[in-house]
Amino acid sequence: MKVLLIYPEFPDTFWSFKYALKFVHKKAAYPPLGLLTVGAMLPEGWAKRLIDLNVTKLGEKDLAWADYAFISAMVIQRDSARQAISRCKESGVKVVAGGPLFTSEYDRFEEVDHFVLNEAELTLPAFLADLARDCARRIYKTSDFADLRETPVPAWELADLKGYAAMNVQFSRGCPFNCEFCNVTTLFGHRPRIKAASQIIAELDALYNLGWRGRVFFVDDNFIGNKRYLKSQLLPALTKWRENKKGMPFNTEASIDLADDEPLMEMMVEAGFDTVFIGIETPDEEGLAECNKKQNKNRDLVKSVKIIQRSGLEVQGGFIVGFDTDKPSIFQRQVDFIQKSGIVTAMVGLLQAPPGTKLYDRLKREGRLRGSMSGNNDGTTNIVPRMDPGLLTEGYRYIMNHIYSPKNYYRRVRVFLREYRKPKTSVPFDFQRLLALFRSSIRLGVIGRERFQYWKMILWTLFRRPQLLSEAITFAIYGYHFRRISGR
Repeated sequence: MKVLLIYPEFPDTFWSFKYALKFVHKKAAYPPLGLLTVGAMLPEGWAKRLIDLNVTKLGEKDLAWADYAFISAMVIQRDSARQAISRCKESGVKVVAGGPLFTSEYDRFEEVDHFVLNEAELTLPAFLADLARDCARRIYKTSDFADLRETPVPAWELADLKGYAAMNVQFSRGCPFNCEFCNVTTLFGHRPRIKAASQIIAELDALYNLGWRGRVFFVDDNFIGNKRYLKSQLLPALTKWRENKKGMPFNTEASIDLADDEPLMEMMVEAGFDTVFIGIETPDEEGLAECNKKQNKNRDLVKSVKIIQRSGLEVQGGFIVGFDTDKPSIFQRQVDFIQKSGIVTAMVGLLQAPPGTKLYDRLKREGRLRGSMSGNNDGTTNIVPRMDPGLLTEGYRYIMNHIYSPKNYYRRVRVFLREYRKPKTSVPFDFQRLLALFRSSIRLGVIGRERFQYWKMILWTLFRRPQLLSEAITFAIYGYHFRRISGR
């Protein structure tokens, strides 16, 4: 069997880092971890090619070569997935589809031959067995959750690592919390399921042996979901693994209660973590109660953010407007919080309702759903809001225009750099990073309209926090991308 593993293209979006990647001559932020894991689960005798449409094109020769195309996608990749499926069908290549997009919307893709849904560790073996007997069904799905200790090391050899800015691994699936708008628990459950520390070490070894020294993102839904195992097994193993190795700083996603566990933060930093993404959502207690974000309630969120950042972990934050309880004052409150907290990378979006969530079910009963969610933080929503829609859209644009204006963005960078502790692990300085420094000084410091703020920040960093100059340059490049995406 000859198989294409096709990953659809992302549109221009917050996390694509499309405009930032040009500074380091990379084509995509991350490789498709799910598809590479599926690739490792396919029979050894099969010939496999990865076609990541964010990195390369799907050629006619690829289609002529293939028997099957395995396509995995998220909701935001919906349009590109349809185009890829159409091309496969026109060329007579059978299509097998899976991943979050198809798990929630498989009934909208009539042209797909087979759906392997939910967790592939459970549904893919049954499909492969039936395929070998020439009796494959159209849909394979399950309500059970996989034992991640059986998940293989991803087939990294299928990917051209040079095209990516970072790599990714997965330690756990599932989240103990129950936020109304989040479909993580719908897809993966409440109980965090984990890989053995030895599995993670094997995955990191595979990347290191292929020459990778850049950043590695632990794509867990909530990395600290099982704190006991982290402290007793994984983090000590990562710290030991890091001895006599260069580079490969880690980042991940966690909940705000990380701030309550100083020993855990210290162990994460020692193991090589320097960044965590945290869903802040809103500074409004009513909004937090509405969406059942219990872990964020009844605490000083700015203080919690600063505790984490002073430990040596940069906080990237997610924010939402459009809750039923939101009042017109929420827009300025969000701006004030983001600026005061020093969260440089602040992802702000309108509330959306993913299928399968409690929010989706509630709004469906109320007749307040419209169309499909975009999966993008682009100022769109599939919800009929309580607030006047025009006011909501205007308020959202106000937030984005404010926090990513050069003046306020660079001010926020300085707030962060003033308190952040230099990370112990960093990406080795190479020729592309040297070129990024040169390109940023020209594109942002000479041509860009933010050149005054750019040089002001560079000089401030050189005099106040010279050890963080690399971080300052990176933030400047990120800011350029965020402004392009937000229309600034």
